[in-house]
Amino acid sequence: MDIKLFTKILNDKQFTNYKKMSYKYKDNFKEFLTDLESLFYTKLPLKDFDGNPIVYIESRANINNNVVKMLSHSQNESYGFKSTEDEIIATSAIESIDFSRESVRNILKGFAPKDEEENRIAGIKKGFELISDTQNSITEENLHKLYMMTVGDFLDDNAKLQDGMLYRNDSVYIISNQLEHSGLDYKKIPEYMKLLIDFANCDDKIDDLVKASVIHFYIAYIHPYFDGNGRIARLVHLWFLIQKGYQSTLFVPFSSKIEKTRKAYYNAYTAIEENKRYSGKIDITPFLIYFADNVYNAYDEKTTNDNLLREYKEYLDNGEITEKESQLWKFVLSNYGTGEFSTKMLEKDFQNAAYATIRGFVQKFERLGLLSSTKYGTRIKYKINT
Repeated sequence: MDIKLFTKILNDKQFTNYKKMSYKYKDNFKEFLTDLESLFYTKLPLKDFDGNPIVYIESRANINNNVVKMLSHSQNESYGFKSTEDEIIATSAIESIDFSRESVRNILKGFAPKDEEENRIAGIKKGFELISDTQNSITEENLHKLYMMTVGDFLDDNAKLQDGMLYRNDSVYIISNQLEHSGLDYKKIPEYMKLLIDFANCDDKIDDLVKASVIHFYIAYIHPYFDGNGRIARLVHLWFLIQKGYQSTLFVPFSSKIEKTRKAYYNAYTAIEENKRYSGKIDITPFLIYFADNVYNAYDEKTTNDNLLREYKEYLDNGEITEKESQLWKFVLSNYGTGEFSTKMLEKDFQNAAYATIRGFVQKFERLGLLSSTKYGTRIKYKINT
């Protein structure tokens, strides 16, 4: 194929939709796919349902270097509470499970669960504790523990795993708004999951952030459980990055970005299945592009927040911030994140400072450029100055 035409097709904005591309380049698209396979596909040590290697196009998953740097260094611990809260709410909302923010906060603060909802939240909290400990490597045994504590223990009897089983023992069907398909034949699941565990633990030249996305996709593709596959896929995605030394992973609520772009998230899976009709391959490039554009690169904006933390630390080191103000700042980051709050709200939630202290804190931190304010009639609300 002519190189100009090949690059034109490869860089077409609709490249991930082979149906549209086959109409647009109907006289050349079949030849393009042949050249794509021989020149661009990278084969993974993972199999599709027919036993063929899963492939992807490495050059199309472009992740901003700032994101890699951001995930690689330690974050202020005060971000952890808020990020974990957002992650729990978002990863559940993706699958239409709505937890109240108050219940999530109560469990994260260490209160005992008082109902079924809070028991489920407590299970997810335990899951985060498991994956955040770098001593807990990705093994079948640990994966089973993660599944049971976050999902399996809370399912109806017809969706629970049988005693002694690591994975489902029957067929499962996945229905989306565009496509219906079955998960992997349950008899093959142990073999395919062993491939995945080996892949997660092997040293190779695949970019870590890309590899995490591959693992995420493969769990959802295989569907090793009757229910909760998406939640486990997202947790293992984070788990792999933590294992690889990306210390800030738990301070970045990936699922919040996925939840906001949920349609594109599911469309990426659909595109992969539909494209197979034209290429004969499970090419996961659409999912990798989705994750790079909508999740990873969306966090490049956090460099602004990094600068804010550096400014705060400089003020602290110079003695310009009191211990009480430091406590209030950490409380704001932990409990409100980038959301708005009022002085009355902060006084009520913090419970350990007079109103005059609260008012002095917000006015001072606004002067320092760490907080910004918005007036709503006679009311003023504040938020961190992102």
